[in-house]
Amino acid sequence: MLRRIAEASRRPLSISLVQNERAPAAWRRILDLIERASAEGVAMRAQVCGRPIGLVLGLRLTMNPFSTHPSHREIAHLPIEERLARLRDPDLRARLLAEEPASDNSFTRGVLANFAKMFPLGDPPDYEPTPDKSLAALSRETGKRSTELALDLMLERAGRGLLYFPFLNYAEGSLDPSLEMMRHPDTVLGLGDGGAHVGMISDGSFPTTMLTHWTRDRSRGPKLPIEWVVKAQCRDTAHAVGLDDRGYVKRGYKADLNVIDYDRLTLHAPDVAYDLPAGGRRLVQRADGYVATVVSGAIIYRDGEPTGALPGRLVRGPQPPLGFTPA
Repeated sequence: MLRRIAEASRRPLSISLVQNERAPAAWRRILDLIERASAEGVAMRAQVCGRPIGLVLGLRLTMNPFSTHPSHREIAHLPIEERLARLRDPDLRARLLAEEPASDNSFTRGVLANFAKMFPLGDPPDYEPTPDKSLAALSRETGKRSTELALDLMLERAGRGLLYFPFLNYAEGSLDPSLEMMRHPDTVLGLGDGGAHVGMISDGSFPTTMLTHWTRDRSRGPKLPIEWVVKAQCRDTAHAVGLDDRGYVKRGYKADLNVIDYDRLTLHAPDVAYDLPAGGRRLVQRADGYVATVVSGAIIYRDGEPTGALPGRLVRGPQPPLGFTPA
């Protein structure tokens, strides 16, 4: 169906491609269909990513493993500091840990109570954790219940401790399928969710993970050359959406650059900010090592802090390459 849409519209088309646990190999069949379409002149690509798509769970966030427990529901309306104090109370703690989720929802049972696939996120966060780091494995190692470990971890750092549940791209417990997807000629890096599900997903940091994990820090398999990752995130993504006036460091091209202290580049754990309208909550994730961010030749960030310069403008449609003169 998607191929027919691309053929009829004569416009490039891209779709999200991830590994799903219910059919862990289905992504290969989809990618084969895209490859066939591309070889036959139909402009189709898959958007893929180098990280699991995962839920961030915590006491300050939208969900946590106790969200549907009766004792937690009793205090869920309280201000966060009062709620944290109540959760440290021995009586409430004992009652909470003795309860089961008061829900038959398949998502609740499949995610919030699945401690074999739930991990401490840590700072810096680990986005390719091994099975022995799951809460279920830590429970066997320490003799503590998984629920007890989950509560203790979330209470750390004044209730800012986070748990991670990778639910896509991690069916086999590694990122090797992501690597295979990224290396395919008919894919482009994408899927960096930074504006939806703001209290439980923090995937806007995908580009930094590509630089740190895939070119420098990965220990569980092959890495990627830094030149490849920079090209994939700059030139290739720009070209995929028709922005052919950028993606190169060349005279006449759009002067959008990041100056990076590569050795110091570090992605930190997500944190919560209450800066949406009416004090709404959202996850933010910061990184060290970005010395300067340049847009159209103007420095808009220095060491992660805004300078006040706002040279950006709305881009209306594809942009022609350097030297192109319309007929």
